[in-house]
Amino acid sequence: MARMVQCVVLKREAPGLDRPPYPGELGKRIYEQVSREAWARWIQHQVMLINEYRLSPIEPKARQFLEAEMQKFFFGSGSTRPEGYAPPEEQ
Repeated sequence: MARMVQCVVLKREAPGLDRPPYPGELGKRIYEQVSREAWARWIQHQVMLINEYRLSPIEPKARQFLEAEMQKFFFGSGSTRPEGYAPPEEQ
């Protein structure tokens, strides 16, 4: 049976993650308060940020930026899309 959490993104109870997805206190907080569905949404958003800003996740500045956006996405005002971003058209 899946572990249930009160998800801060979905604003309802939903299946939680199997383990902390990120190191440290932030990872623990995400594990306790974020659902699998919300984590999947973050992964899609993160990929868009990496692509649009041409980030290299191995660079410390890029990791810091992505961590700050992750905090905003889950626990703040929300991570915004880059100015002028248009999602790809479905085929």
